[in-house]
Amino acid sequence: NRNFSPSRYIKMARAGSLGVTSWNLLAALLAVSALPLSAGGSKASEYDYVSFQSDIGSYQNGRFYTKPAQCVDIPADLRLCHSVGYDKMVLPNLLDHETMAEVKQQASSWVPLLNKNCHVGAQVFLCSLFAPVCLDRPIYPCRWLCEAVRDSCEPVMQFFGFHWPEMLKCDQFPQNDVCIAMSAPNATEASKPQAVCPPCDNELKSDAIIEHLCASEFAIKMKIKEVKKENGDRKIVPKKKKLLKLGTIKKRDLKKLVLYLKNGADCPCHQLDNLNNNFLIMGRKVKTQYLLTAIHKWDKKSKEFKKFMKKMKTYECPTFQSVFK
Repeated sequence: NRNFSPSRYIKMARAGSLGVTSWNLLAALLAVSALPLSAGGSKASEYDYVSFQSDIGSYQNGRFYTKPAQCVDIPADLRLCHSVGYDKMVLPNLLDHETMAEVKQQASSWVPLLNKNCHVGAQVFLCSLFAPVCLDRPIYPCRWLCEAVRDSCEPVMQFFGFHWPEMLKCDQFPQNDVCIAMSAPNATEASKPQAVCPPCDNELKSDAIIEHLCASEFAIKMKIKEVKKENGDRKIVPKKKKLLKLGTIKKRDLKKLVLYLKNGADCPCHQLDNLNNNFLIMGRKVKTQYLLTAIHKWDKKSKEFKKFMKKMKTYECPTFQSVFK
């Protein structure tokens, strides 16, 4: 089992302004974290927040759970958080997801963004909400961590036509209380530079391509006629196309279909260097534009691409309401 110490992530934001109660609480939390989560004879129902409701009823805008929280294993197919560094999580989580099925469905929409490495703290921030560590009261991410992840990741999201969702508004998170952090608020963490246009920076792995397919509204096998720069975007005009996933595209619109690489006029996209290839292109409709969200060379010689093609015929994408609205 991986060993996780909440002391690595639980910080006192602006500690100098905090009173004795907050310091005592931190000490209590760290003492609790020293106990093994799966100690002999312990049951999931023992991990709940009820004991704190009388003391901190107004904590985090008066939020508390109406039924005992359970400490459960993080399943291997919860890909967003399976590698976060601890093995167990609380249900219900801090986003009001009461079942593991709901957590998996909602968390899966964030996996493609996580793969873009837009901020070193993105996984810790998201998993502190989707799969909070088992402690005896809810600990939310620090507001400055949310702001740092938002400021680094929202520009990447905008390439795909998304904005930072309302459910993750940073001003709802604490800045003068115990909270989840990665490092001191004034520290600068090096994140992977985003030189390549994010929709073009894709790993050629069958599972990753399937994830993109499920996160996209449509998928097309395509030959490209020309690529132009237009108003900060890159405009892609198809020559031949075959629909693989219909989604929001109506068949009558296929003849005049034009795609846009949002904000992609000046970032490199190596797939578009050679237009003689066939491409697998995925996207979504935003207002009146069809945006390209992923592009792969149609490579029949690639083992991973062949695995994807085989898997695509029978794979059923999870259905859920997107958080990105």
